[in-house]
Amino acid sequence: MTIGSQIAWDDTVLPFQLDRSDIRGRVARLDGTLDQVLSKHDYPPAVEALVAEMALLTALIGQTIKLRWKLSLQVRGDGPVRLIATDYYGPTESGQSARIRAYASYDKEADLSGEPFDLVGKGYFAILIDQGQGMTPYQGITPLAGDSLKACAETYFAQSEQLPTRFELTFGRSRVPGQGETWRAGGVMLQHMPKASPHVTGEGGSGEEGLLSASDIVDGDEGENWTRANMLLDTVEAMELVGPQVQPTDLLVRLFHEESPRVYDGQPVTFGCTCSKERVRTSLSIYSAKDIATMTTEEGIVTADCQFCGAHYELDPRTLGFEAEEAPDDGEGA
Repeated sequence: MTIGSQIAWDDTVLPFQLDRSDIRGRVARLDGTLDQVLSKHDYPPAVEALVAEMALLTALIGQTIKLRWKLSLQVRGDGPVRLIATDYYGPTESGQSARIRAYASYDKEADLSGEPFDLVGKGYFAILIDQGQGMTPYQGITPLAGDSLKACAETYFAQSEQLPTRFELTFGRSRVPGQGETWRAGGVMLQHMPKASPHVTGEGGSGEEGLLSASDIVDGDEGENWTRANMLLDTVEAMELVGPQVQPTDLLVRLFHEESPRVYDGQPVTFGCTCSKERVRTSLSIYSAKDIATMTTEEGIVTADCQFCGAHYELDPRTLGFEAEEAPDDGEGA
């Protein structure tokens, strides 16, 4: 694999379909994008790992949303890691890059030396889709289940969407000879095509706490196809997922050549945050002058920091809230 082809596949999601098995999927590679996501914060190693896994899941899942839509993943728990949140913004026009951002909220005084997923505790996994102005956002929630974020995502799709789904992921710091250490991540997502009549049961599923799993949804020939595709995916190696030696197209042929894989146009992904001073101002427009006064520092300014990208904003309190005394100055603040 040449340097040129490596760069071409970095920060890309490649959709594909297995025609023989009626299964669709995506292959994702994150390189510079993941580095940018994590470089905005000084996370402990366990928290970094959780954010990296969540960002990779978001890239794989988000590729299916339409132009200008927004997909958000959230994990909330009662452990030291209280929240992991990611956003995926569909490109505004065909051919453009999608944008992704992520952050985590955690107890800085807690012991964070255990297994990363154990630090989340009990809680829920949620997917939210914003289809744009005038449309009601979609939200689906399932309890946290399994021993990883990818297991939670698999449970979500089985329980909430009635779609058998499998993720195989790997991520971590790597070093290419002659270059510095960087984050790399790669993964494959398999998903059975939707049924015309989804599975319905009043007895619960075979998963944790009676939640549905893939085996509860597919049977007969569909079950055999699903099992066969998963057995093939079981043979994948970590270095094949993250590259850079193996191109995604070559990986699909190696894994699924008997399943008649068909690839579609890849989707480039980049880091992108939507925060701005105007958005901060809009979020504060519901507050009175009295409320704004409680937010004002001794220096006479109102400050705000973006949790995703770390941007810092300073605003004149006289220009804020629904009782603003002055119009905002475009050059105001930092």
